[in-house]
Amino acid sequence: MLFLQRIFMIKIKLNIAVKNKYRIFAKRNFNISNRKVISMRWGLVLQYNGKNYHGWQRQNDDTPTVQGTLCKCFSDILQEHILVLGCGRTDTGVHAKNYVAYFDSNNLTEDKKAWLLWKINSYLPHDIRVNHIIRVPDDFNARFDALSRTYRYYITTAKQPFRSDFSWHVPQKLDIKKMNTAARVMYQYDDFTSLSKGNMQTLTNNCRVLYAHWEKKDEFLIFTIRANRFLRNMVRATVGTLVEVGKGNMTVDEFSEVIKAKSRGKAGASAQAQGLFLEEIEYDKKIFPRKLFDW
Repeated sequence: MLFLQRIFMIKIKLNIAVKNKYRIFAKRNFNISNRKVISMRWGLVLQYNGKNYHGWQRQNDDTPTVQGTLCKCFSDILQEHILVLGCGRTDTGVHAKNYVAYFDSNNLTEDKKAWLLWKINSYLPHDIRVNHIIRVPDDFNARFDALSRTYRYYITTAKQPFRSDFSWHVPQKLDIKKMNTAARVMYQYDDFTSLSKGNMQTLTNNCRVLYAHWEKKDEFLIFTIRANRFLRNMVRATVGTLVEVGKGNMTVDEFSEVIKAKSRGKAGASAQAQGLFLEEIEYDKKIFPRKLFDW
């Protein structure tokens, strides 16, 4: 009987030791109230050359995309499943100078942030670079928290063999004054169905254009457009249609009628993808100070 009592007491002590060890582990790694892993949300500012990618969004197969590449590299380094979510889609061949994304991690801490920035850039291919990793609020959403987005489109008026991956060569003479007059027409409207990709699953095609302007710089014509949101293919469709105005194939009044028609078939062809850059995403300065963006 005494032997059995000793065995029983040893079992009790072992159970207590195991439970105490689990409690210590749980406090470090879990929220005991709901048994959920404590993770932190991290924001990214990155840039990429879109030439070798089929856009931002990850696809079901092995098609190379920017999002798919980032998810794999971060997952390999942090040794956990990482889903990188972005501020929006970019199409095949489109570039980004200041793209904002975010991810949740159980393993990343503030003291490892500088190490991760170095490590991720050594893992990523040469055409993607992460510029900043910052701690963001747990409810931060790169897409829905954005206040505005700015794109730039580059047209070359002379053939540029070494810049052909980053601009659209238009050999015809363009009337930039008429193109700017037409661009200002966009301030008067909010429904840009005519300048978007058809069959989009969006609740609304309304956007508020805040700035739209062409400027000539050396042998480039640069179109800058800023809005609270953009429809899919909207910038390229806008550029392609404004080029028709510049060539004299469409008047400013006809450009206005195109927007009113709310029909993609009325607008011009989309400009080539390689001339388009996502330049900036604007957020509350408390979350993303503008100094983080590369100018």
